[in-house]
Amino acid sequence: MPSIVPNLWFDTEAEQAAAFYTSIFPNSRVLRTTRYTEAGPGEPGTVVTVEWELDGQRFVGINGGPQFSFTEAVSFQIDCKDQAEVDLYWERLTDGGEEVQCGWLKDRFGLSWQVVPDGLVDLLDDPDPDRAARATEAMLAMKKLDIAALRAAADGVPV
Repeated sequence: MPSIVPNLWFDTEAEQAAAFYTSIFPNSRVLRTTRYTEAGPGEPGTVVTVEWELDGQRFVGINGGPQFSFTEAVSFQIDCKDQAEVDLYWERLTDGGEEVQCGWLKDRFGLSWQVVPDGLVDLLDDPDPDRAARATEAMLAMKKLDIAALRAAADGVPV
């Protein structure tokens, strides 16, 4: 199967975004930076694209100008093994960004992320509809997800 590489449109911040993301995720690196030449259309020497890898997943950032911006219609989900990972990625990605709701955030570049603890889907899809409803209600009231609080809510235990 061919590889699928997300391409992200930035105004002028692709290089800064690549540096930011590769500083957050383990086993990550910037692979290549291409710059405009005298042929244009941008200012010679300025960055056109940056290719980077986040733990094996390739991305390309394109400095395409201000015509387009990110929306929540596309987001990247981080599956976290425990609350410590949730806390780590939440803290780093909201630095200069904003907390949204239900485990969603926008980073400093406006890109949306979902920071999801292991076990969340099992709680929301519990065969007991009352447990699932309590977990869902608790999640809807949160910004950063707290898996212990979600489990307690599912169990009907006040937090």
